[in-house]
Amino acid sequence: METFKDYNGATVRLAFARNQLSKEPQHVLTICRYVDAWLLTKHKLRGLEFPGGKVEAGEMLEDAARREVYEETGATVKELQFIGEYEVDNGSDSFVKAIFYGEVDGLEESDNYYETAGPVLIKENLLTQRFGEEYSFIMKDEVIKQVLLYIEKQKSGR
Repeated sequence: METFKDYNGATVRLAFARNQLSKEPQHVLTICRYVDAWLLTKHKLRGLEFPGGKVEAGEMLEDAARREVYEETGATVKELQFIGEYEVDNGSDSFVKAIFYGEVDGLEESDNYYETAGPVLIKENLLTQRFGEEYSFIMKDEVIKQVLLYIEKQKSGR
């Protein structure tokens, strides 16, 4: 398990396994690929980030991940893989997110992407620019870095 401070100074604990944290996940984050690009969404307040959100009552984590990707980007996920979980604790409150990796097989245009402005495709080498002001604070913390490294290792068989 990794422990570090996030972009806003909260304590983050990251585990690449299920049920390693003090709570059950009530949120999801889905790292998505579409063809040869990363699929992000443009949150209306925070900026560019991977799709994610709250798990609805009675909803399975995997279903929430697929739903959030679809609602925020119009994308359908053909393959979904559990990556891990992380807890963010700011001293007075904490929450846990389940992390998934998804391969997308299509994008549909929509009139409503909920709290986002829809899909944004970022070429793989351009994701290194995630520290720019157009990106959400979520993209700038160690979770994204560690998860991208984990995905890369899994894909290369290391």
